[in-house]
Amino acid sequence: MRELRTWGAAHPWAVDIGLALVVQAAMTMPFVVPRGPELEPATWPAYGLTTLTVVPLVWRRRAPMAVLLAILATSALYKLAVEGPGQPLPYTGLVSVYTIAVLAAPWQRMVTAGLLVVAVPASVWLNTQSARELTFSLFVFGAAYVFGRLTDARQRAQRVEAEQAAARERARIAREMHDILSHAVSLMVVQAEAGPVAVRAAPERAEAAFEAISETGREAMVQLRQMLGLLREGGETAAPREPQPDLADLPALLERVRSGGLAVGYATEGGVRALPAATGASVYRIVQEALTNVVKHARARTVDVRLAHADGVLRVTVTDDGRGPQGGPGGHGLVGIRERAAAHGGTAETGCGPDGRGFEVRVLLPVGEERK
Repeated sequence: MRELRTWGAAHPWAVDIGLALVVQAAMTMPFVVPRGPELEPATWPAYGLTTLTVVPLVWRRRAPMAVLLAILATSALYKLAVEGPGQPLPYTGLVSVYTIAVLAAPWQRMVTAGLLVVAVPASVWLNTQSARELTFSLFVFGAAYVFGRLTDARQRAQRVEAEQAAARERARIAREMHDILSHAVSLMVVQAEAGPVAVRAAPERAEAAFEAISETGREAMVQLRQMLGLLREGGETAAPREPQPDLADLPALLERVRSGGLAVGYATEGGVRALPAATGASVYRIVQEALTNVVKHARARTVDVRLAHADGVLRVTVTDDGRGPQGGPGGHGLVGIRERAAAHGGTAETGCGPDGRGFEVRVLLPVGEERK
């Protein structure tokens, strides 16, 4: 059904022509079924005028008010100029009113309501002059209008939902790119600043520093290509979609941070197990952003990363011995950590480390119990 709606949205002309053909088939029925001698004859002129009443539906989206006026005019001509079979339902009018209720501006809907107040009683008077027919006609036209308004409300809700989904995706990609660039640039700056000193004091360390800069840059480029591949449009060839980083990539991340001279400890408790891809990627990004903040702001000598899995909860703790909290709510990095934790139903807290020294990031993520 979704594929059919997508195809219809891409080919409105085909949909409108198909609808006109369906209406034409319905209106042809009174002309082909056997008719008693007491009924009006099914003549070709009457059938031709019936077809002329249907043809405007092809343009119902482009000029809904003009289509309604054309249908009213041809229907009146049919009633007044020929003696032909009647129709069990005013198909063309119902489609036109529905279309106006969905697509037209408020003033056009008001004008349509006024036209129907005049046209429906006039049509009934020309046909049967029956109160029953008048009530039925008003009911079906009112139902067509209500269904049209409900369709418009549903479509607007779908557009809002799509826009919100797009905004969430843009925010996610922006957060990913912030984490990638912030981490890579921070490490590269630290390595580059240490390079000249290492060249004079320990050339072998300088070589390692430059290799670390190169490796960090290459890693950032790979991840950026992956992110930008999500933004490519239509005819362009998308970048390869490499897997998102997860817990297995944490040791390599910590090693790159160590190459900048920061002592990084890593420990796991409770037998940390494989996580769903999205959760594993979020844990990686949380640790990455916490380490980036340490490199950029903490002036720390050591940092400890600890993952503990117990009672269906993964506890991620990143603790440094640096300057500690600097006041304020924190920058985009800490906000991103909280957003990533909240996206998985978890929480994130930041504050002083043990004994009031340094800074600590504490994240709790529900990950479920291990299946036996």
